[in-house]
Amino acid sequence: MPVNQVNRVLLVVAAAALLVACGKKEEAASGAAALPVVKIGHVGPVSGAIAHLGKDNEYGARMAIDELNAAGVTINGQKVKLELMAEDDGADPKQGTAVAQKLADAKVVGVIGHLNSGTTIPASKIYSDAGIPQISPSATNPKYTRQGYKTTFRVVADDVHLGSTLGKYAVGTLKAKNVAVIDDRTAYGQGVAEEFTKAAEAAGAKVVAKEFTTDKATDFNAILTSIKGKKPDVVFFGGMDAVGGPMLKQMKSLGITAKFMGGDGICTAELLKLAGDAIGQEQVFCAEAGGVEGEGKAGMDKFRADFKTKFNVDVQLYSPYVYDATKVLVAAMVKANSSDPAKYLPVLAATADYKGVTGPIAFDEKGDIKNGALTLFTYKAGKREQLAVVR
Repeated sequence: MPVNQVNRVLLVVAAAALLVACGKKEEAASGAAALPVVKIGHVGPVSGAIAHLGKDNEYGARMAIDELNAAGVTINGQKVKLELMAEDDGADPKQGTAVAQKLADAKVVGVIGHLNSGTTIPASKIYSDAGIPQISPSATNPKYTRQGYKTTFRVVADDVHLGSTLGKYAVGTLKAKNVAVIDDRTAYGQGVAEEFTKAAEAAGAKVVAKEFTTDKATDFNAILTSIKGKKPDVVFFGGMDAVGGPMLKQMKSLGITAKFMGGDGICTAELLKLAGDAIGQEQVFCAEAGGVEGEGKAGMDKFRADFKTKFNVDVQLYSPYVYDATKVLVAAMVKANSSDPAKYLPVLAATADYKGVTGPIAFDEKGDIKNGALTLFTYKAGKREQLAVVR
């Protein structure tokens, strides 16, 4: 080999060695590259009609992960880096199970989600089979935690509490004698509508109409025209804000003056935009599964302010519950001295005194939150206004 070519080869080798050495120095200086990675999954619909709610949930998880990493998380004497694997289920059960399998294959150590009961329930079997703890921040259908799985948890009250509270409120406070019920045929919509119906009837109301639509429908004139003729005092809708908003507009155009009620799915800031002036003044009543009062309000107000600063958007609905669920999951790992699901799962199940921004968190034998709160709201002067926190 000619001398010039040998020199060139030596220069290339030396340059490569220098780059490797510099890279190692940078890794050593930052320490970040050397940290073991702990993967946590999050699933919500970040595409489709309720993408605003899915993104709100995802932001809650990101906020928790960023804060924990900034503070430093040590598990069994070893500092770790938390990594969020965020996936989109499109609020579709088939997509939800596909994403759940993807997360299981990726060996995530825990999952926060899903948002909807319709995706959370089928996905829960996959996580159970894989032994992966799952905390839902918003799925309220009772079936989720009544399947006998040891891996399912939730940090909000279920539909039995939600629907029954709204049914009692419709009769006891709004003085409804005749009610009409519509649901969107999803696991959530049907579940909360059934519980509302049972409670309203038990309180003395007459159900004059039962109708259904879908979670993708936009035209409700046929069912609303039928309902109008039966003159209900309250129309209850089991579904999400993306359908509830247009439904309110069509109720107004048909001259239906009944109060409009729904669960947490419609109880959002976005409903104001989706319904426009059809939202009226104290015309819409809803309940959010969760709520803080007294001293807890300061912590929630701070969370909302920090959230707005970080993401430049307001909290929509359940991001505070996602935030708490993520931190509860990690707290169990720290306490168990392990991120191995089999080792920290019993510690997670025994959570009894975690103080979150959404209030105290403790799980019962099914994985449901103990003494879960509900917050009743109405809409007035272009804002969502809190009425009461009920336990």
